[in-house]
Amino acid sequence: MLQDAHNQAGIAHRGGIVALLNLLDVKTGTVQHNAAFALYGLADNEENVADFIKAGGVQKLQDDNFTVQPTKDCVVRTLKRLQNKINGPVLNQLLYLMRTAEKTIKTRIALALAHLCDPKDGKVIFIDNKGGELLLELLYFSSVKQQRYSSSALYELATKATSFATEDSAPASPTQQVFLGEKFVNNPTLSDVTFLIDGKQFSAHKICLVASSDIFRAMFDGLYKERNSPNVEIPNIRWEVFELMMRYIYTGRVSIPKHLAKDLLVAADQYLLQGLKRQCEYTIAQEISLDKIPEMYELADTFNALALRRACTLFVLEHFTKLSTQLWFAQFVKRIVPEIRIYITDILTRPVEASTPTHV
Repeated sequence: MLQDAHNQAGIAHRGGIVALLNLLDVKTGTVQHNAAFALYGLADNEENVADFIKAGGVQKLQDDNFTVQPTKDCVVRTLKRLQNKINGPVLNQLLYLMRTAEKTIKTRIALALAHLCDPKDGKVIFIDNKGGELLLELLYFSSVKQQRYSSSALYELATKATSFATEDSAPASPTQQVFLGEKFVNNPTLSDVTFLIDGKQFSAHKICLVASSDIFRAMFDGLYKERNSPNVEIPNIRWEVFELMMRYIYTGRVSIPKHLAKDLLVAADQYLLQGLKRQCEYTIAQEISLDKIPEMYELADTFNALALRRACTLFVLEHFTKLSTQLWFAQFVKRIVPEIRIYITDILTRPVEASTPTHV
């Protein structure tokens, strides 16, 4: 009977969705499964989607309190069925409710759409209709459960939108780069400057340096004392870090050991080598962990390392529940929420490729 559209509409209109969602809390496998199967049938009717979401049905299905695998499989199919209907009149109805309904309903819709919407609709939902602000507010002022819902929704939204957005590549170098090649790295052949680092000499070529970095351009093409000096001492940098930086300047690529990535990031930032800096950020991001998040974010903030800061942001959203048990985390959230807002706004306003809807 649930496969009949009139029966589906009638059950939903009489509060059947809420009753079925409540039955999902019953730990008897048969009761749970029958309720889940009934909800799967109701989700087939577009007229029921808004009622399903308004009742908090998406959050209930995502709680994963199900005792047997067939029920879990049925829930997955129900969520997919709902996802396939978030377009056209259904989406317009939900957007209308986001503008006019009470705040609890608006929040449930925002939570659901973060998981169900097509990335191309992200801007209109989460920026134009302020769905993103509803999710961010839950991180501040709500129960642990609501915070978990919100962080999960924001993580899903961010990762889904990023996968469809154009690549956030490193900014182009402001100067025309000249790569002399590997064989000229620390090679005295035609060298016209020698750097002194940790008591060692490094032979270099001004044309390569000036073409790669505005800092070196100012050093050798400006009024600095190094301009006409054949020997230039570089303090506060280790030999192995300096060598890696020069290898990047000469070749445009370098393999970055994890234990040198932070020091190389500092050097890349100092000499305005944006491509190298971005590579360092990606290397450092591989080491992000629950206990290192404050340190990593501080590093990213100090050196304006955008890619690293956003990797930290995604990690926080993905592991919000575990991090929330840390004493320092409440203050940290207040600091990182503005970054989450900037990140979400940025990826949702980039061009996206329209996804191809799939059906079950």
